[in-house]
Amino acid sequence: METVAMHIANGIVNAQVSAVFAVFAVVALALCVARGRADLDDRLAPMAGLVAAFIFAVQMLNFQVLPGVSGHLLGGTLAVMLVGPWVGALCVSTVLIIQCLLFADGGLTALGLNITNMAVIGTAAGYLLVAGLLRVLPKTPTGLAVTGFIASVIGVVIASQGFVLQYWLGGTTDLSLPAIAGTMAGVHTLIGVGEGLITATTVATVARVRPDLVYALRRFRTRPGSTAGATPSLRSAA
Repeated sequence: METVAMHIANGIVNAQVSAVFAVFAVVALALCVARGRADLDDRLAPMAGLVAAFIFAVQMLNFQVLPGVSGHLLGGTLAVMLVGPWVGALCVSTVLIIQCLLFADGGLTALGLNITNMAVIGTAAGYLLVAGLLRVLPKTPTGLAVTGFIASVIGVVIASQGFVLQYWLGGTTDLSLPAIAGTMAGVHTLIGVGEGLITATTVATVARVRPDLVYALRRFRTRPGSTAGATPSLRSAA
Protein backbone atom coordinates (compact mmCIF):
# COMPACT_ATOMS: atom_id res chain seq x y z
CA MET A 1 0.00 0.00 0.00
CA GLU A 2 2.96 2.33 0.41
CA THR A 3 2.94 2.91 -3.36
CA VAL A 4 -0.15 5.10 -3.06
CA ALA A 5 1.96 7.82 -1.45
CA MET A 6 3.14 10.44 -3.92
CA HIS A 7 6.85 9.58 -3.78
CA ILE A 8 7.42 6.67 -6.16
CA ALA A 9 10.09 4.13 -5.20
CA ASN A 10 12.51 2.38 -7.54
CA GLY A 11 11.04 -0.51 -9.48
CA ILE A 12 7.36 0.48 -9.29
CA VAL A 13 7.50 1.70 -12.91
CA ASN A 14 9.81 0.02 -15.42
CA ALA A 15 13.10 1.52 -16.60
CA GLN A 16 11.90 2.50 -20.08
CA VAL A 17 8.94 4.57 -18.87
CA SER A 18 11.02 6.03 -16.04
CA ALA A 19 13.63 7.16 -18.58
CA VAL A 20 11.00 8.81 -20.79
CA PHE A 21 9.63 10.80 -17.86
CA ALA A 22 13.16 11.68 -16.74
CA VAL A 23 13.75 13.29 -20.12
CA PHE A 24 10.37 15.02 -19.95
CA ALA A 25 11.20 16.37 -16.48
CA VAL A 26 14.57 17.73 -17.65
CA VAL A 27 12.94 19.50 -20.62
CA ALA A 28 10.17 20.90 -18.42
CA LEU A 29 12.63 22.20 -15.84
CA ALA A 30 14.80 23.76 -18.54
CA LEU A 31 11.72 25.63 -19.76
CA CYS A 32 10.96 26.72 -16.19
CA VAL A 33 14.50 28.06 -15.79
CA ALA A 34 14.26 30.00 -19.06
CA ARG A 35 10.83 31.47 -18.25
CA GLY A 36 11.48 31.92 -14.55
CA ARG A 37 14.40 34.28 -15.14
CA ALA A 38 11.96 36.93 -16.31
CA ASP A 39 10.04 36.72 -13.01
CA LEU A 40 13.01 36.77 -10.65
CA ASP A 41 13.76 40.11 -9.06
CA ASP A 42 14.93 41.43 -5.68
CA ARG A 43 11.52 40.62 -4.23
CA LEU A 44 10.84 37.20 -5.74
CA ALA A 45 14.29 35.61 -5.38
CA PRO A 46 14.36 35.54 -1.55
CA MET A 47 10.68 34.57 -1.49
CA ALA A 48 11.48 31.56 -3.68
CA GLY A 49 14.10 30.44 -1.16
CA LEU A 50 11.62 30.76 1.69
CA VAL A 51 8.95 28.83 -0.24
CA ALA A 52 11.36 25.99 -1.04
CA ALA A 53 12.50 25.82 2.59
CA PHE A 54 8.90 25.80 3.84
CA ILE A 55 7.84 23.05 1.42
CA PHE A 56 10.92 21.01 2.33
CA ALA A 57 10.19 21.29 6.05
CA VAL A 58 6.52 20.36 5.74
CA GLN A 59 7.14 17.50 3.30
CA MET A 60 9.48 15.94 5.85
CA LEU A 61 6.50 15.63 8.22
CA ASN A 62 4.67 12.60 6.87
CA PHE A 63 1.28 11.85 8.38
CA GLN A 64 -0.70 8.64 8.23
CA VAL A 65 -3.90 8.84 6.23
CA LEU A 66 -4.82 5.13 6.21
CA PRO A 67 -3.01 2.04 7.51
CA GLY A 68 0.21 1.79 5.51
CA VAL A 69 -0.48 5.00 3.60
CA SER A 70 1.41 8.21 4.32
CA GLY A 71 0.88 11.66 2.90
CA HIS A 72 2.42 15.11 3.05
CA LEU A 73 2.16 18.56 1.58
CA LEU A 74 3.01 18.62 -2.12
CA GLY A 75 3.31 22.39 -2.27
CA GLY A 76 2.44 23.06 -5.91
CA THR A 77 -0.48 25.42 -5.33
CA LEU A 78 1.24 27.19 -2.45
CA ALA A 79 4.31 27.76 -4.62
CA VAL A 80 2.44 29.14 -7.63
CA MET A 81 0.38 31.51 -5.49
CA LEU A 82 3.48 32.97 -3.85
CA VAL A 83 6.15 32.84 -6.58
CA GLY A 84 4.38 31.89 -9.83
CA PRO A 85 4.29 28.71 -11.92
CA TRP A 86 7.80 28.70 -13.38
CA VAL A 87 9.71 29.48 -10.20
CA GLY A 88 7.19 27.44 -8.20
CA ALA A 89 7.94 24.31 -10.23
CA LEU A 90 11.66 24.86 -9.66
CA CYS A 91 11.10 25.20 -5.90
CA VAL A 92 9.19 21.92 -5.70
CA SER A 93 11.75 20.17 -7.94
CA THR A 94 14.63 21.35 -5.75
CA VAL A 95 12.90 19.90 -2.69
CA LEU A 96 12.27 16.57 -4.44
CA ILE A 97 15.88 16.29 -5.63
CA ILE A 98 17.28 17.01 -2.14
CA GLN A 99 14.88 14.55 -0.54
CA CYS A 100 15.80 11.85 -3.04
CA LEU A 101 19.58 12.29 -2.86
CA LEU A 102 19.97 12.97 0.87
CA PHE A 103 17.04 11.16 2.47
CA ALA A 104 16.20 8.40 -0.06
CA ASP A 105 12.63 9.71 -0.17
CA GLY A 106 11.57 8.48 -3.60
CA GLY A 107 13.74 6.34 -5.84
CA LEU A 108 16.61 7.77 -7.88
CA THR A 109 15.40 6.05 -11.05
CA ALA A 110 11.91 7.38 -10.29
CA LEU A 111 13.04 10.98 -9.81
CA GLY A 112 11.72 12.01 -13.22
CA LEU A 113 8.37 10.40 -12.42
CA ASN A 114 8.11 12.23 -9.10
CA ILE A 115 9.17 15.59 -10.55
CA THR A 116 6.64 15.19 -13.35
CA ASN A 117 3.79 14.46 -10.94
CA MET A 118 4.48 16.87 -8.11
CA ALA A 119 6.53 19.68 -9.65
CA VAL A 120 5.15 19.81 -13.19
CA ILE A 121 1.59 18.45 -13.09
CA GLY A 122 0.98 19.66 -9.54
CA THR A 123 2.07 23.24 -10.18
CA ALA A 124 0.48 23.43 -13.63
CA ALA A 125 -2.87 22.24 -12.30
CA GLY A 126 -2.60 24.57 -9.32
CA TYR A 127 -1.81 27.57 -11.51
CA LEU A 128 -4.66 26.95 -13.94
CA LEU A 129 -7.10 26.50 -11.07
CA VAL A 130 -5.88 29.66 -9.30
CA ALA A 131 -6.09 31.64 -12.54
CA GLY A 132 -9.66 30.50 -13.11
CA LEU A 133 -10.84 30.98 -9.53
CA LEU A 134 -9.39 34.47 -9.17
CA ARG A 135 -11.44 35.59 -12.16
CA VAL A 136 -14.57 35.20 -10.04
CA LEU A 137 -13.36 35.41 -6.42
CA PRO A 138 -12.24 38.66 -4.77
CA LYS A 139 -8.52 39.44 -4.63
CA THR A 140 -8.60 39.70 -0.84
CA PRO A 141 -6.96 37.54 1.84
CA THR A 142 -10.24 35.65 2.23
CA GLY A 143 -10.61 35.22 -1.52
CA LEU A 144 -7.03 33.98 -1.75
CA ALA A 145 -7.64 31.54 1.10
CA VAL A 146 -10.70 30.06 -0.63
CA THR A 147 -8.79 29.92 -3.91
CA GLY A 148 -5.80 28.22 -2.29
CA PHE A 149 -7.95 25.64 -0.57
CA ILE A 150 -9.98 24.64 -3.63
CA ALA A 151 -6.98 24.65 -5.97
CA SER A 152 -4.93 22.59 -3.53
CA VAL A 153 -7.53 19.87 -3.12
CA ILE A 154 -8.17 19.50 -6.85
CA GLY A 155 -4.52 19.99 -7.82
CA VAL A 156 -3.29 17.26 -5.47
CA VAL A 157 -5.83 14.77 -6.86
CA ILE A 158 -4.84 15.65 -10.44
CA ALA A 159 -1.15 15.23 -9.59
CA SER A 160 -1.86 11.83 -8.06
CA GLN A 161 -3.40 10.65 -11.30
CA GLY A 162 -0.06 11.23 -13.00
CA PHE A 163 1.13 8.11 -11.21
CA VAL A 164 -1.87 6.21 -12.54
CA LEU A 165 -0.84 7.12 -16.09
CA GLN A 166 2.76 6.16 -15.42
CA TYR A 167 1.74 2.85 -13.87
CA TRP A 168 -0.54 2.12 -16.82
CA LEU A 169 2.38 2.71 -19.17
CA GLY A 170 4.98 0.72 -17.26
CA GLY A 171 3.80 -0.74 -13.96
CA THR A 172 5.84 -3.72 -12.81
CA THR A 173 3.21 -5.46 -10.66
CA ASP A 174 -0.13 -6.95 -11.53
CA LEU A 175 -2.53 -4.54 -9.84
CA SER A 176 -5.95 -3.38 -10.98
CA LEU A 177 -5.65 0.00 -12.68
CA PRO A 178 -9.18 1.14 -11.67
CA ALA A 179 -8.42 0.16 -8.08
CA ILE A 180 -5.15 2.13 -8.14
CA ALA A 181 -6.88 5.18 -9.65
CA GLY A 182 -9.65 5.05 -7.07
CA THR A 183 -7.28 4.58 -4.15
CA MET A 184 -4.99 7.38 -5.31
CA ALA A 185 -7.92 9.76 -5.80
CA GLY A 186 -9.51 8.93 -2.46
CA VAL A 187 -6.35 9.14 -0.38
CA HIS A 188 -5.11 12.29 -2.08
CA THR A 189 -8.45 14.00 -1.63
CA LEU A 190 -7.83 13.69 2.10
CA ILE A 191 -4.23 14.84 1.65
CA GLY A 192 -5.50 17.73 -0.48
CA VAL A 193 -7.78 18.92 2.32
CA GLY A 194 -4.79 19.09 4.67
CA GLU A 195 -2.70 20.84 2.05
CA GLY A 196 -5.57 23.20 1.27
CA LEU A 197 -5.79 24.31 4.90
CA ILE A 198 -2.04 24.93 5.06
CA THR A 199 -2.02 26.78 1.74
CA ALA A 200 -5.06 28.90 2.61
CA THR A 201 -3.65 29.89 5.99
CA THR A 202 -0.17 30.66 4.67
CA VAL A 203 -1.22 32.68 1.63
CA ALA A 204 -3.89 34.64 3.50
CA THR A 205 -1.40 35.50 6.24
CA VAL A 206 1.23 36.72 3.78
CA ALA A 207 -1.43 38.69 1.87
CA ARG A 208 -2.49 40.52 5.02
CA VAL A 209 1.08 41.40 6.05
CA ARG A 210 2.89 41.82 2.71
CA PRO A 211 0.46 41.64 -0.24
CA ASP A 212 3.28 42.72 -2.55
CA LEU A 213 4.94 39.36 -1.96
CA VAL A 214 1.97 37.32 -3.24
CA TYR A 215 2.48 36.55 -6.93
CA ALA A 216 -1.20 35.70 -7.45
CA LEU A 217 -2.25 39.17 -6.29
CA ARG A 218 0.19 40.92 -8.62
CA ARG A 219 -0.55 38.63 -11.57
CA PHE A 220 -4.34 38.53 -11.38
CA ARG A 221 -5.24 41.84 -9.77
CA THR A 222 -6.52 43.13 -13.13
CA ARG A 223 -7.67 41.09 -16.10
CA PRO A 224 -5.94 41.39 -19.46
CA GLY A 225 -7.56 44.22 -21.40
CA SER A 226 -9.34 45.55 -18.31
CA THR A 227 -9.45 49.32 -17.85
CA ALA A 228 -9.43 48.98 -14.05
CA GLY A 229 -5.71 49.50 -13.86
CA ALA A 230 -5.96 52.59 -16.06
CA THR A 231 -8.52 54.39 -13.92
CA PRO A 232 -6.08 56.05 -11.49
CA SER A 233 -4.01 57.40 -14.38
CA LEU A 234 -7.06 58.83 -16.06
CA ARG A 235 -8.12 60.53 -12.85
CA SER A 236 -4.65 61.89 -12.31
CA ALA A 237 -4.60 63.27 -15.81
CA ALA A 238 -7.94 64.93 -15.20
